[in-house]
Amino acid sequence: NQGLAPDQRLDLINDIEVNPGAIVSKTLRKSQHTNLTLFAFDKGQALSGHSSPMDAYVQILSGEIEITIGEKSTKVGANQLILMPSGINHALEALEPSKMLLIMASV
Repeated sequence: NQGLAPDQRLDLINDIEVNPGAIVSKTLRKSQHTNLTLFAFDKGQALSGHSSPMDAYVQILSGEIEITIGEKSTKVGANQLILMPSGINHALEALEPSKMLLIMASV
């Protein structure tokens, strides 16, 4: 296990910055069954289609991201959460400068 300590508090919005023309990531915790990662996307930055062996929950902290799961695209905005199920192709594109928390979990 690495990352977040039991008594550590994070300010998710302020712990990562959007960089022009880039995607920034910061691992908060990584273990065999759970990964927590902060992401910051500049407008137009994207993660191409891929799948994961774990369910992936995306919580948008600021901005708006278009998330495609299988063949369906959905706009997800601040304070919203969406599930990207394991084994299903998904992709993301920032519609504006955005920050998100990615929670990957296997049961």
